[in-house]
Amino acid sequence: MERLLRPKEACQLLGISYSTLLRWIREGKIRAVMTEGGKYRIPYSEVKKYLERREETRAVIYARVSSTDQKEDLERQINYLTNYATAKGYKVAEVLKDIASGLNTQRKGLLKLFKLVESKSIDVVLITYKDRLTRFGFEYLEEFFSAMGVRIEVVFGEEPKEAPQELVEDLISIITSFAGKIYGMRSHKKTLFIQGVKKLMGELSGEDSKAEN
Repeated sequence: MERLLRPKEACQLLGISYSTLLRWIREGKIRAVMTEGGKYRIPYSEVKKYLERREETRAVIYARVSSTDQKEDLERQINYLTNYATAKGYKVAEVLKDIASGLNTQRKGLLKLFKLVESKSIDVVLITYKDRLTRFGFEYLEEFFSAMGVRIEVVFGEEPKEAPQELVEDLISIITSFAGKIYGMRSHKKTLFIQGVKKLMGELSGEDSKAEN
């Protein structure tokens, strides 16, 4: 008798979300059977067939730093992810990189990545840390990519605690934008407010350093 997988098991093997699995079933992309209790079960042969068609995993490497003086770190990200892809047996289809804030949604590399995902030209996106792809809203991007049949592999997970400077810069950018809307872009109040925030950030950073020592 053929082995039947629960949806969760099938999703883990296929590297897709549950919503994507349901869409594939509706579209006839993968066959499912219904139990007497009205629950889906996926024949293992269906999962195996799909995985065999995807023997060669097409990967995109995405790396990002916030400023030009971090180019060495950019190259380190690319080199590490290239070695990681080789170790996993992935075929690197594209290497994309940006020198820009994680808050910038108009990054050239990021926009190209979206096009590759939408055209279903790739299977997996490789990044070192979640914040390399986006500072906020990572889960939304992950769900969108998954709906396109593309998964994100985060090699290291969360941003290291010893590298907070970029987060501080991004927070100041957000505060500056909101202060501009409240007080006006050329307002003296806005300038004083931002100066106060920067001073506070500096003091907090100094306190953190003392605490660690």
